Amino acid sequence: MLDQQSINKLILLFVFDKMDVPIQENIVIDMVTENGWINYMECKDCLTQLLKTSFIANISPRSSNPRFTITTDGRECLNSFYTNINSSLREAITDNIKKNRIKYRKKQDYVSDYYKNSDGTYTVVLKIDSNTVPLMELKLNIQNRNTAKWIFKNWGDKAAMVYEFIQENLVD
Repeated sequence: MLDQQSINKLILLFVFDKMDVPIQENIVIDMVTENGWINYMECKDCLTQLLKTSFIANISPRSSNPRFTITTDGRECLNSFYTNINSSLREAITDNIKKNRIKYRKKQDYVSDYYKNSDGTYTVVLKIDSNTVPLMELKLNIQNRNTAKWIFKNWGDKAAMVYEFIQENLVD
């Protein structure tokens, strides 16, 4: 029988395996803590240990929001020991990821921020990131905070449509 820390590492490997795309640390932590699968401190510790043992790898080491993915060694470990994760928990994780995969991807791929300029206007920064490459970055000068905040909040829902529009109208 494995100790709880080893089971937590397996849970994290299972999450990485089911996501099937590199994911940011904050997305993984949010996912596992919001669902009560692992608490925050244990999750952080397990992620560090999985990285040190090369069961996960940082595919964007120079990024301020690095993305991690399961390695071949991590998959082999998971394949050997995944039955130590309770079957109902495996099912819950699988269902959650199926249901929320797009939400998790949007959260990490569609990045927005805004800040106040010295002249009283606001700059809204909107980005679409791919696994390792920024696909697009827009900076908009906005006259008031309410509009800047609205754009900031709604970027996740509008990003794909804006990107598609730009591709169709500027690239072709």
